[in-house]
Amino acid sequence: MQQQMGVIATNKRELNLYYNPNSSVGMQTLAFVEASKYKLLAVDLTQTKVTGTQWAELAERLGKPIKALINTDHPDFIHAYGKNHNLESDDDWLKVLENNPKVVTQPILVHGNQALQVSNPAMVLEFLEKQ
Repeated sequence: MQQQMGVIATNKRELNLYYNPNSSVGMQTLAFVEASKYKLLAVDLTQTKVTGTQWAELAERLGKPIKALINTDHPDFIHAYGKNHNLESDDDWLKVLENNPKVVTQPILVHGNQALQVSNPAMVLEFLEKQ
């Protein structure tokens, strides 16, 4: 049974994982999710363009502001915006995500209407046990 909230389609038998393959947490999380019983839609942020609307929806599902998805200490972020950036609006942060998806802080796992920002791959097991 397909559910739709916003633009990200979800399915109870499927997990969506938004991850950076250049991150060890991203790759470990991918391995955990691939080993689960769920079908996986893996979104490699270096290969797939995620729209501003999708980023906003992910932040909403996580219950976090859009800027919380971004690692402002990431070298690519500092190179593009500096240590003392003046980004304030959600639109500014969405542009960062659209143009520099490598600065996403952690992989984001979506199942149904639930979402998890993964700082430690072991969190995936706990998240999936609750599903």
